[in-house]
Amino acid sequence: MITYVIVIILIAFVFDFLNGFHDSANSIATIVGTRVLSPLAAVMWAATFNFAAVLFGSTAVAKAVSGGFIVQGVVTPNVICAGLVGAVVWNIITWYFGIPSSSSHALIGGLAGAAVAKAGFGALLWGGKWIETLVAIVLSPLMGIVIGFALMALVFNLFQKVTPRRVDKLFRPGQLLSSAWLSLAHGTNDAQKTIGVIVGLLVASKDAIAKEPGWTHYLYVDSIDHIPAWVKLVAYSCISLGTLFGGWRIVHTMGSRITRLRPVSGFCAETGGAIVIFTAAHFGIPVSTTHTITGSIVGVGATNRLSGVRWGIARRIVWAWVLTIPMAGMVAAISYLLLSAFLPY
Repeated sequence: MITYVIVIILIAFVFDFLNGFHDSANSIATIVGTRVLSPLAAVMWAATFNFAAVLFGSTAVAKAVSGGFIVQGVVTPNVICAGLVGAVVWNIITWYFGIPSSSSHALIGGLAGAAVAKAGFGALLWGGKWIETLVAIVLSPLMGIVIGFALMALVFNLFQKVTPRRVDKLFRPGQLLSSAWLSLAHGTNDAQKTIGVIVGLLVASKDAIAKEPGWTHYLYVDSIDHIPAWVKLVAYSCISLGTLFGGWRIVHTMGSRITRLRPVSGFCAETGGAIVIFTAAHFGIPVSTTHTITGSIVGVGATNRLSGVRWGIARRIVWAWVLTIPMAGMVAAISYLLLSAFLPY
């Protein structure tokens, strides 16, 4: 049993790495698209601030993921493992096709699918965090659009007598700050989801862990309110490493295919996205950084003209958002049935 728990923890950290890899586009696509930083410098910049979030981030999202979506009594190692498999598979599929889907919602969908396969729809905690998360699927990109549009309109008004070249020159260093802030927000919100999954697993397995004296000090957790320091450190390290390696297919989509970006528009998009993400993290809502920054990029592009946004690409992205939770859930449900046929956990 203890070996299985450790294997699942490793799978969770693999998901965390893929989260950073898949979602690196959120942090770096705009700054690469505007050519303020080279791709290598951008991923190093983003990874640094992803990890720095361990010093500033709260644990509200981690607690929401570990105890806010499925009934705690239904959580078993098989449910957690199957949920992670569902999220990982969907992340790899969307990465392959260059679609910026949500790793957060893939994880939530995976956990829900595995729980439903085990105990039916009664395993889900309807209300509360589910309502907040489903509402956020709609609101986070809309808020990104509104704030990105408003910031860009404000900049247009403040600098209307300044030449575009001078504006771009002014906002190039500004985009370094906005990119850092967005990367900090990404780390704050996304690493916590893996932390929440691992804590949920350790709480569900605490009786078995208590029988293994050699592991009790490291793995025993009696409540989802207690988060071991090593879990936080490794989770933030894994998401930072994932960002460092970068999912370049999605970077291309986010940085150049949705709309044409300049340093000033990149600054506004990143700042708008960071505002929404930090607000959601404060209230413990596992919002999608992908949805949010995509919305901000669309909002910024729309200030030029509506035809400045490639709506065909945007529609493809929205379809991926709609499908993420059910598709990850379906893969997780199948994974749970296969696991439970061979492992009695």
